[in-house]
Amino acid sequence: MKKKNFVSMILGTIGGILFAIGMCMCLITEWGAFNQGIVVAAVGLVVLLAMVIVRRKMEGKKAIVLNGKVIGTTLLGVVGALTLGVGMCMTMVWTSLMIWGIVVGCVGIVLLLCLIPLCKGIK
Repeated sequence: MKKKNFVSMILGTIGGILFAIGMCMCLITEWGAFNQGIVVAAVGLVVLLAMVIVRRKMEGKKAIVLNGKVIGTTLLGVVGALTLGVGMCMTMVWTSLMIWGIVVGCVGIVLLLCLIPLCKGIK
């Protein structure tokens, strides 16, 4: 395994776990940790952003190139992940919204699947 892949794997895992725990803290009302969840999720996002910067620096590329495609792709990913997460919460936490949660979760999955041709292209 190359060093850049190992570093990306470690930072991605830490950032993803922190973000996921933060979102659970925010969305599961029984925990009563909304404000702390926002902080933990923000730390997870910072770690994930640092991973992108470190990875690109290890590849010898510019840290982040901002253009319309990058911003649109990022927004699509965020909206897709949040939609999928809300759908999961609707099915697991708010049990009276099981059917709507499945529909919302499927919409989130479709949004995330749209990232594949957007990032890799269709050949």
